[in-house]
Amino acid sequence: MRNILLVANPSSPAAVSAAAELARLFLNNGFSIYTTSDISLEGVMNCSINTLPKLEVGVVLGGDGTMLRAAEVTRLHEIPLLGVNLGHVGFLAEVEKSALESVVSAVTNKGYVIDPRMTLKFSVLRNGSEVAQGWALNEVTIERAHATMVELFLQIDSRPLSRWGCNGLICSTPTGSTAYAFSTGGPIIWPEVDALLVLPISAHALFSRPLVISTQSNIVVRIESEQALLSADALRNFELLAGDEVRITKDLGVVNLAHITKTIFSDRLVAKFKLPIQGWRGE
Repeated sequence: MRNILLVANPSSPAAVSAAAELARLFLNNGFSIYTTSDISLEGVMNCSINTLPKLEVGVVLGGDGTMLRAAEVTRLHEIPLLGVNLGHVGFLAEVEKSALESVVSAVTNKGYVIDPRMTLKFSVLRNGSEVAQGWALNEVTIERAHATMVELFLQIDSRPLSRWGCNGLICSTPTGSTAYAFSTGGPIIWPEVDALLVLPISAHALFSRPLVISTQSNIVVRIESEQALLSADALRNFELLAGDEVRITKDLGVVNLAHITKTIFSDRLVAKFKLPIQGWRGE
């Protein structure tokens, strides 16, 4: 018996409906289906993360937010993540709903393509002791906890770089460069590029450019205001205090995305952002 994980956004009727259709198709192909989502589907077994059996692949129905939540499960169980986009842009969940039968065929025949994505590792030091740690697929952010600016001091490779009064700071993977980092003016980095992106948010400073740095670098951000909030993929949060140091590096682990066909990032960029490849003159 082959086991798969099915994850759907429970607040989206379209996602739950598509999950029911997908479950029916997989059951007809002899699969056992499990879910960690708060949904009830015929033939699908509800489990916690720790009670899941050995799985083959995770199939996700929703937007990129649902993909990020599902990545917590699939990363732990070391299985690929195949997303059906029922959200808005959908850089992670890129398969469209109309291709449900293609998803079933690709999983049944193991015909999907694996796309490993870099992740970040972070730790928080307070008075010399580690008080928090975690990981992120898209980005780690340090932002103001209240209405005032946050004061941050950035060091890279044990050398001081800049001090900012700002709304926050983003450290992003190439995968996350099309997410929050993009909306704050950062560059788009192709997923296969081995680099990290660091950029302040609305910094009150003469120098506040995005920085593209080596994945071998060590990033340290010291909190110099009373409070701040650390967030990993907008899912895992931790309250920071003055004097805390946040250390960010490339993680050794990856999140494996699955595509039903080999994709080219340039084409996906044009499709998702509806880029005017004809040019304004119509050439």
